[in-house]
Amino acid sequence: MNQALRRALADANMTEAQLAERCGVDAKTVARWITEPGRIPHARHRRAACEALGEEEQDLWPTAIRSALTTGPNRELVQVYPYRSAAPTSLWRTLITKAQRELFFAGYTNYFLWLEQANLSAALRRKAQAGCRIRFLVGDPASPVTAAREEEEGVPLTLSTRIAVTLAELARLRDVPAVEGRFETGPVGLSVFRFDDEMLVTPHLTRKVGHDSPMMHLRRCQADGMFDRFAAHVEELWSRGRDIPEGGGDGQA
Repeated sequence: MNQALRRALADANMTEAQLAERCGVDAKTVARWITEPGRIPHARHRRAACEALGEEEQDLWPTAIRSALTTGPNRELVQVYPYRSAAPTSLWRTLITKAQRELFFAGYTNYFLWLEQANLSAALRRKAQAGCRIRFLVGDPASPVTAAREEEEGVPLTLSTRIAVTLAELARLRDVPAVEGRFETGPVGLSVFRFDDEMLVTPHLTRKVGHDSPMMHLRRCQADGMFDRFAAHVEELWSRGRDIPEGGGDGQA
């Protein structure tokens, strides 16, 4: 029995017939995927199933990619997306849902999270109550760095406006001690989002907003690998940051 696939179906509240329709196969085929663990779907069907269920291929069919596994630092690289917006929204929800110890959103605005993830505040509140530490590192809307980046981006929805959305959402979570927020005033060069031992990293490109920049999905496999180095980077930024004052600071929240 492919217990991982069966669990994923239950978590997604989806029937075998519904998954079959999403993958373009017969419902009996999906049933065989579950009851015959040695049966591996075609690559296109695996991708469709993973997208429908919000799961990773290596979690549902690890033997299908065993031959493609690499050694050394590259093994921490799960997936690369040419644009952050190319990653399925379900990936973010899955990573947030699975995290139990650590959620760290070190994006300069984190605006898109509130826009794309339904009821994110409620989900974070539940996570915090279950013992998960949650941190947000955002840019200071009044800093010269923010002003310079706004001029470079040249978009109507300014950086400071997007930051203000996050500050307003964090203000509503002030009664939850496990949710912390700090201002970062350094250069806007990198966004790092941590979910326990998984991470999404976006290096920002000149004159590009976040969703137009590439993104890497990492999973920790070794000490001092790519994951640990990016984690150390944002921990250093966090240590230099300053707590977001009541009201968000400078009237921005």
